[in-house]
Amino acid sequence: MFVMTKLRTTEDLRAQVAVWKADGLRVGFVPTMGALHEGHISLVELARENADRVVASIYVNPTQFGPGEDLAAYPRDEAEDLRKLAKAGCAAVYLPQTLYGDCHSTLVDVGGFAGDLEGEHRPGHFEGVALVLTKLFNRVAPDVAVFGEKDFQQLALVRKLVADLDFPITVIGAPIKRDAQGLALSSRNRYFDDAQLAVARKLNVELGKCVDYLKSGMSPETALEYARAAILEAGFDAVDYLELRDAETLGPYEPASDARLLTVARLDGIRLLDNMAVSLP
Repeated sequence: MFVMTKLRTTEDLRAQVAVWKADGLRVGFVPTMGALHEGHISLVELARENADRVVASIYVNPTQFGPGEDLAAYPRDEAEDLRKLAKAGCAAVYLPQTLYGDCHSTLVDVGGFAGDLEGEHRPGHFEGVALVLTKLFNRVAPDVAVFGEKDFQQLALVRKLVADLDFPITVIGAPIKRDAQGLALSSRNRYFDDAQLAVARKLNVELGKCVDYLKSGMSPETALEYARAAILEAGFDAVDYLELRDAETLGPYEPASDARLLTVARLDGIRLLDNMAVSLP
């Protein structure tokens, strides 16, 4: 078992990665914002299966939060995060104080991602994600990077970013990790009390029913209409979006292609993001 190294400067990070690569070792990378749960740990474990050494980063990235979002309140627990990463066999953790200098002004254009789904409801979010990942990829220089499928649109963005900017990185998507009742694990779930969790756990149920409607031959328009109404009746305040999209391009769904059902529902000011694969005849 590796003794995990804590790296707080870019110089130390690059020096450690250079040593590994000089020895011919493959480096895996799992970027996080901390407040780690079993979903994050499953990413580390998958990275270990595909690399010799794994680096995780912990950085609450300000550029992907919009006005009025929970940047200041976002849960932070460095000591517990480090304990979990060490137990999972992470070789090193990168803990930068900031990734942006006072004169930082360069942005990353994310094209159509900016105005679609999460991009529409969180203006500037994906630009911030693309920017921080560009900087982290340049600093870590991984061979493999692992991202969860819970943020399915983000995973598509990462793959596009890596392809367009010629990063020599293999991007791996990891299956959604859920609790015993099917709720997709998220750092923000800790905001909920027991009563709110009981409502939150209904989102996955209603998505599953919507998939069943679609597989039974119901039209997407009708199935989505039923599902939106059911999510609201389950106790959610609003549905930001519920869309059936092409699983590869995230463009409009076309019959005979793999599909993905994507949603965000709001509960007492917290946005729950989830998605589900759909294989239609």
